[in-house]
Amino acid sequence: MDTNRVHGALPDPPSEVHGALPDPPSEGAEGNKEEKAFEIVFADLESVDLPLGSTLRSIYDDQPNAHKRFMEKLDARIRNHDREIEKMCNFHHQGFVDAITELLKVRADAEKLMGQVTDTNRRLQEAGKEVTAQTQEVIRCRMQQRNMTTTVEKLQLCLPVLEMYSKLREQLESKRYYAALKTMEQLENVYIPRVSKYRFCQIMAENLPRLREEIKEISMSDLKDFLESIRKHSDKVGETAMRQAQQHRTFNSAVTKQLNLGHYTKPVYSFNGRTHIHVPNGLLMNNDTGDEEEADEEVLTAQDLVDFSPVYRCLHIYTVLGDRETFENYYRKQRKKQARLVLQPHANMHETVEGYRRYFNQIVGFFVVEDHILHATTGLVTRAFTDELWNMALSKIIAVLRTHTSYCEDPDLVLELKNLIVIFADTVQGYGFPVNRLFDLLFEVRDQYNETLLKKWAVVFREIFESDNYSPIPVETEEEYKLVVSRFPFHDAEIEKQDFPKKLPMSQSVPQIYTQVKEFIYASLKFSESLHRSSTEIDDMLRKSTNLLLTRTLSSCLQNLIKKPHIGLTELVQIIINTTHLEQACKYLEEFITNITNVSPETVHTTRLYSLATFKDARHAAEGEIYTKLNQKIDEFIQLADYEWDMSESDGRASGYLMDLINFLRSTFQVFTHLPNNNNDHASMSGKVAQTACMSACKHLSTSLMQMLLDTELKQISMGAIQQFNLDVIQCELFASSEPVPGFQGDTLQLAFIDLRQLLDLFMVWDWSTYLADYGQPNSKYLRVNPATALALLEKMKDTSKKNNIFSQFRKNDRDKQKLIETVVKQLRSLVNSMSS
Repeated sequence: MDTNRVHGALPDPPSEVHGALPDPPSEGAEGNKEEKAFEIVFADLESVDLPLGSTLRSIYDDQPNAHKRFMEKLDARIRNHDREIEKMCNFHHQGFVDAITELLKVRADAEKLMGQVTDTNRRLQEAGKEVTAQTQEVIRCRMQQRNMTTTVEKLQLCLPVLEMYSKLREQLESKRYYAALKTMEQLENVYIPRVSKYRFCQIMAENLPRLREEIKEISMSDLKDFLESIRKHSDKVGETAMRQAQQHRTFNSAVTKQLNLGHYTKPVYSFNGRTHIHVPNGLLMNNDTGDEEEADEEVLTAQDLVDFSPVYRCLHIYTVLGDRETFENYYRKQRKKQARLVLQPHANMHETVEGYRRYFNQIVGFFVVEDHILHATTGLVTRAFTDELWNMALSKIIAVLRTHTSYCEDPDLVLELKNLIVIFADTVQGYGFPVNRLFDLLFEVRDQYNETLLKKWAVVFREIFESDNYSPIPVETEEEYKLVVSRFPFHDAEIEKQDFPKKLPMSQSVPQIYTQVKEFIYASLKFSESLHRSSTEIDDMLRKSTNLLLTRTLSSCLQNLIKKPHIGLTELVQIIINTTHLEQACKYLEEFITNITNVSPETVHTTRLYSLATFKDARHAAEGEIYTKLNQKIDEFIQLADYEWDMSESDGRASGYLMDLINFLRSTFQVFTHLPNNNNDHASMSGKVAQTACMSACKHLSTSLMQMLLDTELKQISMGAIQQFNLDVIQCELFASSEPVPGFQGDTLQLAFIDLRQLLDLFMVWDWSTYLADYGQPNSKYLRVNPATALALLEKMKDTSKKNNIFSQFRKNDRDKQKLIETVVKQLRSLVNSMSS
């Protein structure tokens, strides 16, 4: 071992190590122990596996000068190993020399042998060249044969794939997409996996998803075309379905009337005598029930008008592709959008019935198509989906009809709309859709229909009133009498006993009004047909609508007629007569309604006709208008008065305007003798009308005359004017006492002028002492004279006396009279002041 390497590998020990080692106890024992320790250290150092760190540390941790002694022992150890190596080399050196000598001898033989082998190899190669060439050819041929066999086998595997792919292309070109998808499925699952390692198969496999997407896009495009097609043809489909439903209703009505059989079964609907029911694979199935000619007529169905193959094909394609849910969602979404478009009303739809018919046709066509899809497919359209669409459509339809019918003012159009709604309801009900809300809507439409009828009949009533001459109906012959009685239920024994010609008390408008009320009942009844309501409900509807006609329309027309300026007193009297006869005829209207509905009037909750209040109000209005017009006429005469308030003495006769007024009142009250006065309770009021009118006229005349005297613009009045005024009042009193209207007791009518009479008597007699003395006494002669009234009139006479004072101041009587007037004025003022306080 190289001592320098070992020495170099060992670091110098620190000086503290030697100081730390203990002194050896004895030299002999210490030497043996030290030898054993170094032997262990050398064994450790010579061991390759043990780490040197701990061994070297043990050297330095030993006694002082351990490093030096270790190095000495290490040198001795190295010298021993060198001697052993030298001994070993010396021992094997001769054998090594002998081996080298033998090897040199063999070298020459080896070179000779090498030459012989090389020559033999050369000659062998030259001899085997032809064999090698033939062998290579055989190998090549066998490889080609094997490749050909392999190729044939692989081609036999590939040919079915190519044939299927060619078939797929042909199916795509011929638009047989469902078959193409089946072919793709076979290619993917059966054929392509057999030859999947070939590139062309990989290309095919990569193309198949793209072809599927193309098929989906093409089928979706066909579906969109289908949706557009059914949107265009839904009108025709709906028209056909509604026509069939209408003919079915007609057919059923005819069968019910002719056969009236309880076992008759109502078909789904009928068209030209042919009934139709639903079948799973089609929209309709025909059962011939008519004669041979009807059986030959073609019945159009939804399948005849719409090609459903695109939707079937698209459904199958998406089902095969595992994307059916996407297709169903898309189809339902698009149909919902189309439903909203179909439910949008056309512009000016409310103007003609054709607008409503087109609207209903489109809606029916939409739901007929959906019903067909529901029955022809599985799951594409569910009953829940169609019910949802129908509920949405029903709400929209009701809102649209409610809005548009409010614009309609033609009752004929409303009636046609009602018939359309009934046919529409029957049609969709035949497909299983609930229509109760539609029939509820018809009650609202009925109210609108009644409103339009009321407006129409208001015009009819106004025309009748405007064309009436308001005079009794003249009857010349028996035929004319029967004609009038046939139109109006008039029965009067006294008039029937009279000879022809004769007059009926009512005017021509009464039978016309009665006839028009019956026409109104007929028109109202038309709306109640086909509403699936009981006779009691129809009877109630007719009575309520007739009540509206009487209480609103006819009453309003009568009120407006009475208020018209050109209607005079004679016309008003005739109106009272007419309303009385119309009221009496209302019981015949109730019988007329009963005969139509076959509902007894004694039935509980049967509505009565409110004729009493209607015609009673009209009579009261006419009476009030009579009173008003009489007073207006009196005012017109009063305005003609032209008194000379400063005249010295009267003319000795009544004023001309007043005589004309009295003559007018006499002739007017003679008209009241034409008022009906038979045993009827309502007609017995004729005397009261005449009496009230006469009393009202006299009171108004008395009030007007009193206001004329007390007019603030009249500043002066003479005694002669008082005397002239007294003559006019006397004529009024004579008129009142002449009993212009029978039925007044005693001097009741004269009491209307009592205020004027007592006032004029006070001034004519100049009885101021009695007036002032008896004032406030219940038996006073001038009880009706108010001090303020007497004072106002006396001051007007006082002013007249002052005017003439410069001529009469030298006459003693005039001076005394003037003093008396001043004294009376003071006393009257005192009375007025005491009353006000």
